Amino acid sequence: MSSTQHTIRIHPLAPPKVPEGQSCNGCGICCLFEPCPIGMLLSRRRSGSCIAVRWDDPSARYRCGAIIDARPLLIHTLPRGTRWLALLLAPMLRYMGPRWIAAGTGCDSGLQVMAESKPGSQHETTHEQSTTIGAFKSPVPNPQAEIGSTDDR
Repeated sequence: MSSTQHTIRIHPLAPPKVPEGQSCNGCGICCLFEPCPIGMLLSRRRSGSCIAVRWDDPSARYRCGAIIDARPLLIHTLPRGTRWLALLLAPMLRYMGPRWIAAGTGCDSGLQVMAESKPGSQHETTHEQSTTIGAFKSPVPNPQAEIGSTDDR
């Protein structure tokens, strides 16, 4: 398999990624790299950062908005005429979401952190830092489109 490099923006207080198979620690790398299947539905995209990923200040980790913030997330993602469905779908999403994202089964991301942002970035006052990760997954049709891309929120 070929490897590609992809730059993502992460919170500087995010915990380091754990090895595949260990308990998730909320590093957010998998969700910031690409959405899971439920994230694809919510984000309406197959690559780039998932719109459901949320930084949780009190626990200093990333969490899935489909579970912790379901109703506002659904209101944001549903088409205008169907946003009333958020009241009905949010409880189901909070209940089924952990199973759909495989919560509690351990890290299933084969992504590997390769390098951190520019030297001296710890002195910056931004709330994010760049991290380059190696994606040992299927080949990307246009690898240049993935290098250095960030989320357009």
